[in-house]
Amino acid sequence: MSTPVTTIDTRFGDSDAQPMAWSDTEHLLADAELYWLSTTGRGGGPHVTPLVGLWRDGAFWFCTGPGEQKARNLQHETQVAVTTGANTWADGTDVVVEGNARQITDSAQLQVIADAYLAKYGERWRFEVVDGGFGADEFTAGVFRVDPRKVLVFAKHPHGQTTHRLR
Repeated sequence: MSTPVTTIDTRFGDSDAQPMAWSDTEHLLADAELYWLSTTGRGGGPHVTPLVGLWRDGAFWFCTGPGEQKARNLQHETQVAVTTGANTWADGTDVVVEGNARQITDSAQLQVIADAYLAKYGERWRFEVVDGGFGADEFTAGVFRVDPRKVLVFAKHPHGQTTHRLR
């Protein structure tokens, strides 16, 4: 992944706000416990759901069962938004990742991601790599990688909006 072009939008913030460095943005994404994934349904309507995930190797990773709405939506529209942050106006930082999701089926890559889930979330999120995905109970969950095109960072104090554009 190339280094993003980073700017701060002075229309939406305090005059003393500075752009957040890409490395700091990646730390926020990696350290988050919960994310929200937004997909688009066949009729064009939005679908938003909370989920656990990973920021690794410059991308966001998540898994979903084949019958879940987000999996069905991704069959026809791969553009997604992933959000995380602090649920308050008082303090903290919110991050929005916009990009395309693609399913990953390579066993070696899946094992790296399964190990990363275990390291981050513990035994509750231990996955076995089977059939090009993660084995979970009676089905195989698909594993997706979201390669970002644009990442927005909303700092609350001082108030500022950073944009990282990736090529």
